Amino acid sequence: MWQIWLIAAGVFLILEIITIGFLVFWLAIGSLFAMLVSFVTDSIIIQTAVFVISSGLLIFATKPLVKKFAEKDTTKTNVYSLSGKKAIVIEDIDWETGSGQIKIEGQVWSAKTKEQMKIPKGTKVEIESIEGVKAFVKPLKEYITN
Repeated sequence: MWQIWLIAAGVFLILEIITIGFLVFWLAIGSLFAMLVSFVTDSIIIQTAVFVISSGLLIFATKPLVKKFAEKDTTKTNVYSLSGKKAIVIEDIDWETGSGQIKIEGQVWSAKTKEQMKIPKGTKVEIESIEGVKAFVKPLKEYITN
């Protein structure tokens, strides 16, 4: 019976290589534990219980550890790095017509507002988000007039 557990461990390892997550690996380790137990007893029930219990314990015991190492601080790049940055309006932004342009880091972007407002040329704005080729902006607090 040990050969079947060894083959199962190999299949689980191949599946782990194919998949993105880090889950099937623990099933391979559980298979190896069951293989070791198969040298002591011929009971398939005991071997299966060892496989299920050891695999389950390994998955739940290492999940926080794997999550800690898997979560990395991601640095925003390219267009995603523009959100939250300041820019200057180089062509009036009109919410009715959807026209307007801003300049940020030497680049000119088409700009819109999510709120119903007009932002005049020369106003400093903050980029809220980028959707397609349009930057959605809001004026900085010191430029908002009531």
